[in-house]
Amino acid sequence: MSASSAADPTTFATTPFSVGGRQYDPPATPLVVICIDGCGPEYLDATMARGRMPRTSQMIARGYRGLVRAALPTFTNVNNAAIATGLPPSKTGISGNFFLDPETGEEVMMNSKEYLRAETIFAAAAAAGRKIGIVTAKEKLRDMLSAGLAMSEPGGGIAFSSEKANQAQLATHGIDDVEDLVGEPTPEIYSAEASLFALRAGVALLESQRADFLYLSLTDYMQHKFPPEAEPSLAFYEGIDREIGRLLDAGAVVGATADHGMNAKCNAAGDVNVLYLETQLGEHFGPGHRVICPITDPYVVHHGALGSLVMVHLAPGSDEQQIAAWIFAQEGVTEVLSRAQAAEKCELPPERIGDLVVLAGRDYVIGRTPNDHDLSQLGGMLRSHGGRYEEMVPMLLSEPLSDEYYTRAAGDPRNFDIFQFTCNGVQR
Repeated sequence: MSASSAADPTTFATTPFSVGGRQYDPPATPLVVICIDGCGPEYLDATMARGRMPRTSQMIARGYRGLVRAALPTFTNVNNAAIATGLPPSKTGISGNFFLDPETGEEVMMNSKEYLRAETIFAAAAAAGRKIGIVTAKEKLRDMLSAGLAMSEPGGGIAFSSEKANQAQLATHGIDDVEDLVGEPTPEIYSAEASLFALRAGVALLESQRADFLYLSLTDYMQHKFPPEAEPSLAFYEGIDREIGRLLDAGAVVGATADHGMNAKCNAAGDVNVLYLETQLGEHFGPGHRVICPITDPYVVHHGALGSLVMVHLAPGSDEQQIAAWIFAQEGVTEVLSRAQAAEKCELPPERIGDLVVLAGRDYVIGRTPNDHDLSQLGGMLRSHGGRYEEMVPMLLSEPLSDEYYTRAAGDPRNFDIFQFTCNGVQR
């Protein structure tokens, strides 16, 4: 599909739609939003400074680059749900990748659409006549992000993951020939290719006219493994740049942001800075306290289930203020919030968080017990996220902002505003 045909205003539905109390006015062109998982601004800076993201550099020279604030905790499920709905976690109900279900008392993954409390932008856009394409690198996001899409029906949308591209079926994913479409085999999830495959799949959906309103969500394996200036990281972002160029050549309006940033969680010798909080609570205050690590997901090679924010469920009869004061005095801890404080200050659903929410510093993580975290697969270095130090992330747009949205961008924009900025905020 040529750029001119992609931009044909008679081809694309421009019916405004509302979801989550916000209105969206899609342009008469294809629209693509990318979540570059784990992309702190320093990754773009390092690659652009070396001239290895020319198309992205040209895009933001014409359009816009700024900073936006992610949702807390700065984890994948939390922020993808927020981006997909345009709403904070207090409205989406997604408070982590993993949580203690108050209804069952069980610790479970929060990656199913049953936990999502808000309508997605994708379902509303589909109802307004747009052809939806959702490609996630990680399978864990696919079910939640496809909520409300009738993928078994014509025009009901397409949603699949790089991780399980070869398992996509027409009745459940809206597509059954992903590998043929992309021209590549299903990639290994612990690779740069998992993200690049998602981008190439988005290009293929666009060029084949199967989708014109796309969300492409990548994986942060490379950011967990490599700092911004490392050659594998530079090559990865160079690959992202090539696919962004192809999306632009197909006539798409492109917006990009991240779900969180990434920081090294080690001391100068490379040893992991970790507080095993459940162990310490048991030693000082007795048994019965449970520490939930909301970063927990199936991808343990990324981070060993260690992040910079945890939920603490206290044993019955505990002195909350005494325990909170003790935790705050521990090395590496920067904030200890009560349930009510966390619900207000972090915009979290109170019934899906702990009695206490504990945040760590830029170079620290918090865990449960040493037996709960396998550090053997980390290669001697831990890079992770979850707290406030991974909160500020880029926002990129391929078109210049209108005066109204330029003013909004100078305030406190959020990463989950990206669809509104891409739909409504660009000059036309």
